[in-house]
Amino acid sequence: MTDRIHHPDRRRFMKLLTGLAGSAFIAHGRAVAANDERQAITKTIPSNGESIPVIGMGTSRTFDVGGTPSELARLLPVLEAFFAGGGTFVDSSPMYGSAEQVLGKLLDQTSRSKPLFAATKVWTDGRESGIRQMEQSRTLWGVERFDLMQIHNLRDWRVHYETLRAMKAEGRIRHIGITTSHGRYHDELLSILKSHPFDFVQFSYNIANREVESRLLPLAAEQGVAVIINRPFARGSLFRKTRERPLPEWAAEFDCNSWGQFFLKYVVSHPAVTCAIPATSKVHHMVDNMGAGFGRLPDSSARKEMERYFEAL
Repeated sequence: MTDRIHHPDRRRFMKLLTGLAGSAFIAHGRAVAANDERQAITKTIPSNGESIPVIGMGTSRTFDVGGTPSELARLLPVLEAFFAGGGTFVDSSPMYGSAEQVLGKLLDQTSRSKPLFAATKVWTDGRESGIRQMEQSRTLWGVERFDLMQIHNLRDWRVHYETLRAMKAEGRIRHIGITTSHGRYHDELLSILKSHPFDFVQFSYNIANREVESRLLPLAAEQGVAVIINRPFARGSLFRKTRERPLPEWAAEFDCNSWGQFFLKYVVSHPAVTCAIPATSKVHHMVDNMGAGFGRLPDSSARKEMERYFEAL
């Protein structure tokens, strides 16, 4: 697809990455096994029983960098850290500027032990425009077909829904979904999910914004729809609240070693949530994010304690 991006010592880089992954799991003085010694936590896609890791990767803003050689070289280790940490589910959209183009170039440079779960979106009006856009996305990613095609922010959803159903029936995509990141669309999304079968739905959810617990998450569970969570860190605002605040010692009970893992484990421990897709452009943040996909998850009583602790900060 592109000229290969060269690292001076790729083997040395991956050894360093493994070391970072291992060091991420020293929880309150108690050693925890590194990623490659344990199995990533997975959840099941209700529509077909396939399992995916609970921590995926988003590309909004972080991969919209224009694609210069220096930017590609900076982001390649981030993507490699994702795959080294057991990740498979990568989400993007034509709405995210150059993110799909950048992602495609970087995917051409990475090796991975597990198959990529490629997810993007259609974000335009009209059937023919939608078909052209989806084909352009497929070309940019360099994939044979997408594992998941989603209707972005409900845009022209009635038209695209029929297109996606036909594409799935023909084997051109594997799953269909619909997304929103705006609370004002929740009522319409609820109505759509009640009357149209989707494999996936994507929306925002985090420990500070739990509105979807009342209707959207229960409906998704009832309808057998896999749930992808965007903005699990509320675009960074959760970290601003917890800056220089201590992580509670009892977080070690569910193998949590950082505030990032605290927030991610809270999200993916909800029974109706299938995976979360945090986005980052920094290797150490990616390593930390992937750590949330290993070990134990908080149970219902621990989740309540997490809420109380966060609200009291």
